[in-house]
Amino acid sequence: MERGNVIHDLRQRLAKSLTPMRYQHVLGVVETAVALARRFGAPVLGAELAAWLHDLAREWPRDRLLAYVRDRGLDVPAAWLETPILLHGPVAADVARVEYGVEDADVLNAVYYHTTGRPGMCALEMVLFVADAIEPSRDYPGVEDIRSLAETDLAAAALASLESTLRYALDAGFAIDLTTVNARNELLNHVRQKA
Repeated sequence: MERGNVIHDLRQRLAKSLTPMRYQHVLGVVETAVALARRFGAPVLGAELAAWLHDLAREWPRDRLLAYVRDRGLDVPAAWLETPILLHGPVAADVARVEYGVEDADVLNAVYYHTTGRPGMCALEMVLFVADAIEPSRDYPGVEDIRSLAETDLAAAALASLESTLRYALDAGFAIDLTTVNARNELLNHVRQKA
């Protein structure tokens, strides 16, 4: 399926399947991801596509996510099975590949890891990760600081967003995902080396 047709189909699918609030979030992520991709030289069309895809399975019930992962034999970190909300990224990436023919590894990785981040993120992955955190409807302590960083330094914005995610998980009493910890540590070293 051609990219333009994929986006048209996704827009219609998501408008019907997501709650209005989640759909508005997706629209905000699309707008923000495109702006960030332009600002930092990431592939704009890839950022737009990843943004449309990222929350495709976000509102699926826990059991549906777990069943999809099991039935499709998806390779996910074992800890994510204990926190099934983290599975919506891998599920959306698989739907993108199977139903929409998306083969771009950067787009698929951006969708897969948009909640946790990962070590070795490319610019497109950071664009989606940051866009998801700072789109206009997001309102949480520290979001303005991340938005400010995203004006000039994508890696610093991604680092701040990862740290915000970790603080939130700690405050809420959630298990800490090691993928996020490792991504944070790698970006911390990167940002410090640039300073």
